[in-house]
Amino acid sequence: MTIAAAWAKGLARWSVLCLGWTLAACASGPPTPEWQMNAHGAAQKAQDAYLAGDTRVEQLEWNRAREALSRTGRLDLLARLELLRCAGRVASLVFAPCVEFEALRQDAAAPEKAYADYLTGQLAPLEVAQLPAAQRSVAQAGQTDAGAQLASIQNPLSRLVAAGVLLKTGRATPATLSVAVETASAQGWRRPLLAWLMVQAKRAQAAGDTVAAVSLQRRIAIVERGGKLD
Repeated sequence: MTIAAAWAKGLARWSVLCLGWTLAACASGPPTPEWQMNAHGAAQKAQDAYLAGDTRVEQLEWNRAREALSRTGRLDLLARLELLRCAGRVASLVFAPCVEFEALRQDAAAPEKAYADYLTGQLAPLEVAQLPAAQRSVAQAGQTDAGAQLASIQNPLSRLVAAGVLLKTGRATPATLSVAVETASAQGWRRPLLAWLMVQAKRAQAAGDTVAAVSLQRRIAIVERGGKLD
């Protein structure tokens, strides 16, 4: 299987542009190149560290992934790496411009460009077909149907990315927030969990639901303190 084919297979399976450097794809073929294993491992560690809130390890591993990819001279692969990083940010409700990807946009393939537009909430109708299936279903759904489509996404990170896009585009319902909170909680992802809990708390306060707001603040406090009780 070629590198391009392995990436395409990974794109379809992970549904969040997780890097397609899967070892299983090459198990019956030639040995997997060292750069490919290093880039995949470092990118996974970097994303895990980001979601856990470990900034030091995150930056170290992203740098390692970039170094491994730079050995190939493939700008399209570097663009995909930056897009993966931006997807993690959207899952954590960090909606800053994806400047690292934009610097490489001209070198990216059409699906990556569409995904980047999707993350910013500016997806053109003609780009929808370029999205992974899970994200496509959410992008096409109306506000009343988006919650059901969101809950059906199997990959936790992909589910959080879709929830982040729904919030950014003003289509997030209370059910959306609940799915996102419980997804992040089940995975032990501290960064997105805090972000989504804070959104829930603000909405509860705005609705005058003092009981829910207090309960959510207690939950936020325990996550922020790393489990330490007063």
